[in-house]
Amino acid sequence: MLETLDPAVVAAALPFLWTGFLFSLKLTLVAAAGGIVFGTLLALARLSSNALLRNAAAAYVNTLRAIPLVMVILWFFLVIPLIIGKPVGAENSALITFTLFEAAYFAEIMRAGIQSVPRGQLAAAHALGLDRLQAMRHVVLPQAFRNMLPVLLTQTIILFQDTSLVHAIGARDLLKAAEISGKNFNRPVEMILFVALIYFGVCFTLSRVVRRLQAHTAVAR
Repeated sequence: MLETLDPAVVAAALPFLWTGFLFSLKLTLVAAAGGIVFGTLLALARLSSNALLRNAAAAYVNTLRAIPLVMVILWFFLVIPLIIGKPVGAENSALITFTLFEAAYFAEIMRAGIQSVPRGQLAAAHALGLDRLQAMRHVVLPQAFRNMLPVLLTQTIILFQDTSLVHAIGARDLLKAAEISGKNFNRPVEMILFVALIYFGVCFTLSRVVRRLQAHTAVAR
């Protein structure tokens, strides 16, 4: 079967595939950055002494973590336009949905990171005259982020893999670009194999980076 593959078709489709890859990369970076910021706020809310804030954050995190991502993507893409009265667009839907969904996972990672910081650090910050917000910002969160960096990167790898799910709403990611190119050239096998290699190459490279970070963190401790 391999001898029947035509690499020239892939070469001809590279510019179009490149646009799909750029959107997948953009979606990954935007969702990771937004998810970490929103997830950190959710983590702080879950650790808050305010029961209402704590329960609301827990409900958000537990609800999204219990629903498949593809269902959240479809619901947002189909239901939100009915509520606001105008279409959101596949790409915008993907960016918003992924950010909100990933925040639930990053929240649990950051919560574990915050709890991994010894309580004495917070007490020492208070002794130096810092209030709780200042102590979190300048003392606890930097340590929590450093402790959880390998896990955050691992979740980002999973996020990059999950970007292929936006294919369900027609967003032109890497997989959608491969599907369109496969139909245009009538060579779907070459396109799917090629994007599979791209996914593997990116994820394998990042996983090696994570392993080095884990080793470095272990030595530092």
